[in-house]
Amino acid sequence: MSKTAPKPAHISPYHAPDFFKDAIAAGRHRDIVGGRWEETGLIQMQILLDQGLDPHHHLLDIGAGSLRLGCRAVPYLDAGHYWATDLSGDLLRAGHHSELSDPARLPIHHLIEDAEFTFAGVPDTITHAIAFAVFTHLPMNHLRRALISLRAACPRLQKLMLTVFEAPKAAYLHAHRQPDGVVTHAARAPYHMLREDVDYLLRASGYAADFPPTELPRGQQLIVACPA
Repeated sequence: MSKTAPKPAHISPYHAPDFFKDAIAAGRHRDIVGGRWEETGLIQMQILLDQGLDPHHHLLDIGAGSLRLGCRAVPYLDAGHYWATDLSGDLLRAGHHSELSDPARLPIHHLIEDAEFTFAGVPDTITHAIAFAVFTHLPMNHLRRALISLRAACPRLQKLMLTVFEAPKAAYLHAHRQPDGVVTHAARAPYHMLREDVDYLLRASGYAADFPPTELPRGQQLIVACPA
């Protein structure tokens, strides 16, 4: 009889009790958002610039964590034009306290704890949104919920940039090693998806999507989606 892998206790490590509390107390607010802080933050910012983000635009950073992108986007954008959501409000506030060169440019109420992707409290002025390494750690139904909620909450949205892990159909049911070495799975974190499934979810949720060739940390695939 073949052995099966034990069922994970949580949909992702971030959902474990006291995960954020313990990490923040230990001064690990940078480490727990995936490591490679400088490199990844610069890549995130470059993605936004390549997609036409200007200082007057209004940015929503979904799954912003400890502001790895925010510490770069806040000085670039006009004051008050950056908003962030995350599973952990404490992690957002840790980033605000530790990582901003000028915290006054980011009002604390722009940091919104949002575990369910409702985007409650996010203004309808948002023109651009990014979700980097968020849906790599969540089952696909979370992506569907976020896509629908985002369209409803942000009627002026022009572009959404997000990343996923992909797997070829032949490897989907098995552990799959990504180009950057991380091993992904269909039913536990980190999760991989089929491109055709992601494309369908985007189209069914009211977006037209492009999958540009990219070389991102951990082997993630960039998707650029525009409301259709």
